[in-house]
Amino acid sequence: MDSDDAFPRARPGSLTAQLASEDLERLSMSELDQRIALLTAEVERTRRQRERSVNHKASAEALFRK
Repeated sequence: MDSDDAFPRARPGSLTAQLASEDLERLSMSELDQRIALLTAEVERTRRQRERSVNHKASAEALFRK
């Protein structure tokens, strides 16, 4: 089993699919480090947005339960 098979598949044509299909072999160590830093920052940004969405949904549900 390829290690890439352990990850969920992105929608074809999406930016995620493009990232996942990019050839990493051609990147230098510095470029790989930069990519990791960028992707880590994007994961954190996405997690923060998800948390805001969860909180917003909970607030709306609480408002309408009253």
